[in-house]
Amino acid sequence: MEAPRIAVLAPGANYPVSAPLLFYARLAVDRRGAETRPIIWRTPQDVGEPTQLAAMVDAQVSEALGDDDALVVGKSLGTLAATLVAARGLPAIWLTPLLNVPEVVRAIESAARPPLLIGGAADRVWDGAVARRISPHVLEIPGADHALHVPGPVSATNAVAGRVADALEAFIDDHVWPD
Repeated sequence: MEAPRIAVLAPGANYPVSAPLLFYARLAVDRRGAETRPIIWRTPQDVGEPTQLAAMVDAQVSEALGDDDALVVGKSLGTLAATLVAARGLPAIWLTPLLNVPEVVRAIESAARPPLLIGGAADRVWDGAVARRISPHVLEIPGADHALHVPGPVSATNAVAGRVADALEAFIDDHVWPD
């Protein structure tokens, strides 16, 4: 019997699972017959230190995963789960990963299943050279900020969303659930 297809969606601090990039990830997963488990962060008031924040993310991603193997799609804050995901050997797609956090970089680098990394060249937490060093699967958007918005007309940012959706689907089909 084939294992169920499951994806956990771990949003950013100010980027919910209903925002465009995670919406497209959910749509890609849904179209492949998979169950999605979106997370809405429950942030305790006393969370302030980076280690406390990482522990909160790990706990909630772990809860969403349960004992299941799943694809994890994380945006920004959600990428703090990279250590957990790497330890469990799960596939991942990291949108605007926190490449300025050494623990995130080490986790991505150690992953048995190299993730898809998607970031913007104008994002202060993105480092294209580091991304290309730690994973062979990288989409870097020139001029894009942390939300993967680009200057100019809104249609330019919409085109970026299309590129991200194409990359998500190709990665899922080639590296997560190849048929």
